[in-house]
This record gives sequence, C-alpha cells and structure tokens, in this order.
Amino acid sequence: MKFNILTIFPEIFNILNHGVISKAFEKNLSINCYDIRENAINKHGQIDGKPYGGGEGMLMMAQPLKETLSKISSKDRGHVIYLSPQGKKLSQESVINYSKMKSLTLVCGRYEGVDQRFIDKYVDEEISIGDFILSGGEYAAICLIDAIARNLPGTIGNEDSIKNDSFSNGLLKGPAYTRPETFEDIKVPDVLLSGNHSKINEWKTQKSLIQTYIRRPDLINELKLTKKQKKLLEEWTSKDIL
Repeated sequence: MKFNILTIFPEIFNILNHGVISKAFEKNLSINCYDIRENAINKHGQIDGKPYGGGEGMLMMAQPLKETLSKISSKDRGHVIYLSPQGKKLSQESVINYSKMKSLTLVCGRYEGVDQRFIDKYVDEEISIGDFILSGGEYAAICLIDAIARNLPGTIGNEDSIKNDSFSNGLLKGPAYTRPETFEDIKVPDVLLSGNHSKINEWKTQKSLIQTYIRRPDLINELKLTKKQKKLLEEWTSKDIL
C-alpha cells in the first residue's frame, strides 16, 4: 500500500519509523511526502493568505496545493482524503475499507484550513479523527496511517489481537491483567486463573459488554447483540453491580 502525504512538515512523519508500524515499511507499505512549500507562490515560501470576507487566521491557498498534488500521477494518487474537523468521523469500519486500497493521498491542512475550491475539485473525502482541534492535519494523518497499517498483513505478529481490539467487533475491550497475581492487595479475577477457557471467554465477553455499556452506550445502541450477549448484559444489569 502507498501513502502520499501533502504537508508543510514532512519531518513529522519520521515518527512512523519506530514501533510496530515500522515493520509494515519492510513488507508492504510506503510513504512519500510532498512538501507544499516547494510550490509556494513566491520566493518567501508563501502558501497561505487572508480569507475573503474577513475572519481569524490564514487559509492555505488552492494553487500550491494543486501544484503539489500534480506531482503525483493519477494512477498513484488513489483516494484523496483531506484531514479536517469538518469531515466524517473516522471509524474502524472505514479503516478496514481503506486498508484494502492500493494507495491513499492525505492532505494535511494548517492554519484555519484550506481554500474550499481545492476541496471541491480535488478532494474525494474529508475525514475527522474526533471532535477536537489539532495544530495541523499531520497528527491526524499519522493516526490514520497507524490505524490502517495495523490491518495490513504481516504488520502485527499475532493477527488475532487485531480481531479482539476495541471497536473491531463494535465493542470496547474489557479489563486485562498480567503478573503478578496480586498487586497492592488487588488480585487477578479467579476466573482468569482457572484454566477454564469457556468460562474465561464468557467473562471477557461480559466485561467487554459492561465496559461499552458504561462508557460508550451509543455503541451498544448501534449493535445488534446476539442472544448470548443480551443474556450476559442482562445478568449484569439485573445485579446492578460492576
């Protein structure tokens, strides 16, 4: 898979050379950064201007963005995404769909955003990673790349861990424990030490449902729970305990 990045700070993406995601670069992932300032409108490196009609801050101009995008062939460009707080909120389902594409081009905005004419003519989709504001689209792009790369074959050693991650089945992941068995008088739940895999799986499923019910009830409302999931959740709600 190939990522093309339009940015004024290419060096920010060096962070992807570390950790689990770096393994993907060795196998089936490449990133090419294109510096928007190389296509500035003057010798001062200007790529932004004051918005017509007034308003705070500066806007990135359409022309430098267009010139930068033109450096990427239409074949390699693929789906063009502008990282924007006005975009559709990113979901795990979307991440999986993107991971099946051969190439993505990510446009990283700065300042107060991007001239709408560039968005209208060259952007296929606007994506937001959450209801908050960042200093630039680079950080959102890194989150998106990381999320997608995790779903590429060979990136994660144990691919079953991807299937059990939060949101992979529409639910949050429940609590997890490791050694020692007792930490500051708090013991690991007995069921996890029992060796009874059926009981352990049932416990994990119930805790995942409870975690989601408490912290993200909106996710529960969007899911079609199985009979078993409904029963496990009802058992907990009837006891009215954690």
